Amino acid sequence: MTVSQAPVGEAAVPGPAVLAVAGRVERAVVVRRLLAVDRGEDGLSSLHVRIAAGLAGVTERTVWRWLAEGREGRMEARPRQGGFVVGDALWEVLTQVGGNVAELRRRMLRAQDEGVLQRWGVEVVPSLATLHRAIKDELRAGRVLQAARAASGRVEPSRYDRALAELGFAEGANGPPVVDGPDAEPSGTGGEQRPGAVKTASRTRVSGGVRLYAPGARLVSTRQVAGVVEAVGHTVAARGIGCVYGDTGLGKTVAVEQALHLLPARVPVWRAVVGVRPGLPQVRAALCEALGLPSGSLTHRAGPADQALAEALAEPGVLFLDDAQRLSPPVLDYLRQLWDSPGCAAALVLCGAGSERALARAAAMRSRVLTWHQVSRLDTEDVPQTLGLFHPVWEDADPVDLGRTDEQTARGNFRTWAKITSHVCAARGRDPGAGVDRDAIDQACARLGPYS
Repeated sequence: MTVSQAPVGEAAVPGPAVLAVAGRVERAVVVRRLLAVDRGEDGLSSLHVRIAAGLAGVTERTVWRWLAEGREGRMEARPRQGGFVVGDALWEVLTQVGGNVAELRRRMLRAQDEGVLQRWGVEVVPSLATLHRAIKDELRAGRVLQAARAASGRVEPSRYDRALAELGFAEGANGPPVVDGPDAEPSGTGGEQRPGAVKTASRTRVSGGVRLYAPGARLVSTRQVAGVVEAVGHTVAARGIGCVYGDTGLGKTVAVEQALHLLPARVPVWRAVVGVRPGLPQVRAALCEALGLPSGSLTHRAGPADQALAEALAEPGVLFLDDAQRLSPPVLDYLRQLWDSPGCAAALVLCGAGSERALARAAAMRSRVLTWHQVSRLDTEDVPQTLGLFHPVWEDADPVDLGRTDEQTARGNFRTWAKITSHVCAARGRDPGAGVDRDAIDQACARLGPYS
């Protein structure tokens, strides 16, 4: 079972709506700040409460209750009365497993066997029912599970920034808040939004497709993905140029898409798709299309098109160009000229296997790259846990067999593991009672052909 949570409030702050800082803001601090704003000339608004709820990691209803109690002089919460309590460390693990309570308990049991359970502030692993009850108690008390889906409303950015500044959190010791969470569903669509589609203030961006090969497979946030998220986040914040490179099949594009997904929703993201060895007119057309410009009327007139692109890039945002290794030095120099134009406020993220070599052939562009980030292979010791999260078929596999297969065949390449997963699932479909043993994995690897 996976814990889920209803949307937080009717209208969320810009971005999707769960706010977090490095450590949640304490209740007493939140109440004092709210009371100070309430005593001001303009008084307290629901937006102040909404921002405070995100910073504290609780619901807006809880903050209103805190505020009412604060006006009566009580700033701190009453202590809990006995029973098992989910502490901050354990709640963080629950967030990492996406709210899956059964997986949380399995990790607690493994930690107990290894003698490290106390690091989560727990002496004995409770029953699954007790764990469910304790987590539900936390949710009813207003605690927010960061994996939960938040509301999708938007607040005009300047109003949001003003309210955040009035609360005094923007320059706090913990740094500015980080906005994260799922995105709004595009208007006019009857079904669910395709993963990666992000509604911005002026346009919709859609991420590239990710082929997982097997039904039930899930994207996994690994150490490699976290590194890309950090590198792209810094590049976008500095409005610079970044290059994400590495061997094929390591998940570069997936990681960059995840990093862009985690940006505040008020930051436009433009995704340009280029062909193989494109010429300058084709690249200009791709950029116009990505930026929502009338490419049909501009691309054959270089002057107006370049001027329109420069004006569009004066808006703070980020342009993502995948397969940048396809770009020739003249095309890269054209991109450099766009980013050198006065008033350019956008960031540029280039990605692709061999993109660093393409940039090396364009010296002027290479010298302007702010961030270089190489995506490494999946660590062999991380393979069993990562695959267990990637697909349920691997949950009962022997870690020794998985490590052997990674060393001999997959070599830390996630795309190769996705293919192996597909063949293992097909074999299980033909014989549901068969286990995932060494022979089954070897048979799946044999399907990969002579170039694996």
